[in-house]
Amino acid sequence: MAEWLVERGIGEDRALLVEGDQTLAAKLHWPGDLFAGQILPARLTTRRSGSNRGVASTANGLEILIDKLPHDVTEGSKVSVTLTRAPIAERGRLKLAQGRVSEAGPSPDALASLAAREVRRFPAGLWEEVWDGASSGEIAFVGGSLLFSTTPAMTLVDIDGDGSPRELALAAIPALARALRQFDLGGSIGIDFPTIADKAGRKAVDAALGEALADWPHERTAMNGFGFVQIVARLEGPSLLHRMATSRIGAAARMALRRGELVEGAGVTLLTVHPALKAKLKPEWLAELEKRTGRPARLETDPGLAIEAAQAQIIAA
Repeated sequence: MAEWLVERGIGEDRALLVEGDQTLAAKLHWPGDLFAGQILPARLTTRRSGSNRGVASTANGLEILIDKLPHDVTEGSKVSVTLTRAPIAERGRLKLAQGRVSEAGPSPDALASLAAREVRRFPAGLWEEVWDGASSGEIAFVGGSLLFSTTPAMTLVDIDGDGSPRELALAAIPALARALRQFDLGGSIGIDFPTIADKAGRKAVDAALGEALADWPHERTAMNGFGFVQIVARLEGPSLLHRMATSRIGAAARMALRRGELVEGAGVTLLTVHPALKAKLKPEWLAELEKRTGRPARLETDPGLAIEAAQAQIIAA
């Protein structure tokens, strides 16, 4: 039976929906970041005449797009806002947070809605598989691969491989359905399937895609003559792919700390990282690593390492 597990890391909280030895879905939260469901005090700064939409601002200047405003809430009113979408960093801009006026109350934990079981460690290899896929933006399947890229307008998925267009498209669907959940994707998603000339073939792919995504809330178009399908799903915050696209060094630094936690033995934890990661590894994070492992930690840099290829090992004190 599928179960959500939460692992409290250094600088991030991770969640996996696990069934047996398979990961069905994943979520990631960085403490201090805003999240959907969080409740914030704010002041309504703008309300369009005759509209139930407006803009509210928090004390620290965060702007929140508000919809479904009650009639009696006017400009300048103090309001309590429940976020429906966290702000999302994109290339060259910030997609503003969205929210609704609600009764004040305690803000839940970012992962509280999952009703998850907290564990010290995920089963071996499961988080690494998800993280590596998000980092590379590529998922392999028998006969081909999925290539993911993020843009301000949508997340794009290109399907490439061998075999006839219909065979390749059908073979890609199980991996695609799994990746959408593992990367916690939402918003507008464009899928570029191979071009299938016959209408019957396109209908077969549409049917298979519908079955694979039956329990994942979304809307989608039928495949057009060029093999393109658009999916729209609820967007609550940055996906794992967006994290990698806009905060790659920060994500790699947190992964380096996780690797430091995983190594076992007596001595000193030596973290060797690309120089770009050094500034991201906060002193308090390294202190937490020492506390969790019961070992001193030492940090070294190696410009020959890839950003994602931090190494952790035990050396003599």
